[in-house]
Amino acid sequence: MAKPDEITSSAGQKTDIEGSTSLHEHAVEKDVHLAAEEGFAVTDSQGVPIVQFDEVAERKLRNKIDIMVVPTISLLYLFCFIDRANVGNARLAGLERDLNMHGNDYNLLLSVFFVSYITMEIPSNLLCKRIGPGWFIPFISFSFGVCSLGTAFVHDLPAACGVRFLLGIFESGMMPAMSYYLSRWYRRSELVFRISLFIVAAPLAGAFGGLLASGILTLPNIGSIHSWRMIFLVEGIITIGLSLIAFVTLTDRPETARWLTQEEKALAIARVKSERLAQTVVLDKTNRRKLWLGFYNPVVISTGVIFLFNNITVQGLAVFAPTIVASIYPSYSIIQQQLYTVPPYVVGALFELIIPLMSWRLDKRQIFLISTAPLTMMGYIMFLASHNPTVRYAATFFTAISCFAVGALTNAQASAQVISDSARSMSLATNMMFGNIGGLVATWSYLSRDAPNYPIGNGLNLASATMVLLVSTAALVWMRMDNKRRDRLDTEKELEGLSQAEIESLEWRHPGWRWKA
Repeated sequence: MAKPDEITSSAGQKTDIEGSTSLHEHAVEKDVHLAAEEGFAVTDSQGVPIVQFDEVAERKLRNKIDIMVVPTISLLYLFCFIDRANVGNARLAGLERDLNMHGNDYNLLLSVFFVSYITMEIPSNLLCKRIGPGWFIPFISFSFGVCSLGTAFVHDLPAACGVRFLLGIFESGMMPAMSYYLSRWYRRSELVFRISLFIVAAPLAGAFGGLLASGILTLPNIGSIHSWRMIFLVEGIITIGLSLIAFVTLTDRPETARWLTQEEKALAIARVKSERLAQTVVLDKTNRRKLWLGFYNPVVISTGVIFLFNNITVQGLAVFAPTIVASIYPSYSIIQQQLYTVPPYVVGALFELIIPLMSWRLDKRQIFLISTAPLTMMGYIMFLASHNPTVRYAATFFTAISCFAVGALTNAQASAQVISDSARSMSLATNMMFGNIGGLVATWSYLSRDAPNYPIGNGLNLASATMVLLVSTAALVWMRMDNKRRDRLDTEKELEGLSQAEIESLEWRHPGWRWKA
């Protein structure tokens, strides 16, 4: 790396800047613009950045991006999750009775959503890269808003399943597309906290969704639209409205941001590029080899498995929390039961931000994945060990505290373990595909015949949290062992005879690559 008294350009030239502030500023500005241009690699063969950045300018830019980018996607994801989870609130308000559902029909309704959701995960994110997230995210948000609205008009189980299937198609792209979108703007360490700023919508959707559903149920009927149908109608309309606004407000990438100066655009591109080993562009053309290595990546796959087991709990809480609370407090009114689902989600939302914030500051993710599992395990042990309502309600807080943060951590980890934009679009979709297999499992974790204490569902979640602990610990040990193996390689010799294009396509197989724990 460049010493404190000199700056190194991407062309390899050094400029002595000792004792000259203005010359220093000029040199930094010049090198940032060079680094932002296509054709320049901004790391050495070991992945060490060869351009220095002004920390004050970076902080100002990061704050500006936070204000202009994060709020829009956070609002969209909030209503994405509300539109997905409001079926749990509708169940309490008479959905099963009106649609003549019996036995495990409710679980079937939930499963249909995840079938299309899992199937479309990877194709959706590849389409996002091709179209651009600035257009793709508002489009799919608008589409699932229409699906939510349509649910208000279904009159039997097949129709409800059809709408839920379409909802899964359009919602499949939301989390991977948003994580991929943010990776265009933020450094590796910064990404986890920014992902948490929209994923926090998941527990907030549980809290806000319960409050919103309670309020909507007090509204007068609109023709044949009443009770639970009003929940889908109102929330679908809100989602559609937010999506139309997002078509205008969501900026696709730094180069197209009208709210950035040319200097800020160059800095935004160069600082992201400075973490991408051997890459000469930030947004590369779709490359089949890079896509394959984004999927066939040992840490990405292990991270996806962690998210799979975690999502059994997250998705189970999302759609069954009202049912669980109703089993704890069966004598309470429907509105009281809805309101009792709110506090655990509020606490979960708080820790959804605290844990990724610590991860950002330490630039560590794996150790936090490991640390979340014991609290989740404790919550389900309490469910299994006691029938006392107070103990069981307290258990919902332990599970919410720990499980929601894993979504941000796993997406950030999947993003950190690849180099190119192509591989990142695939790694994030892969993580989400695995994760939502867990969501499908979750739909069958709480069966009506298992009520009111649900020992099978709670036992399954305890086993899942235990697997999160084991897999995340094993992955950390393997990463450290493989990094030590890579330390013994002669990078220059390994790369000898390869063209620049071949070097760029090596991805995590590049000898200078190190796994980011």
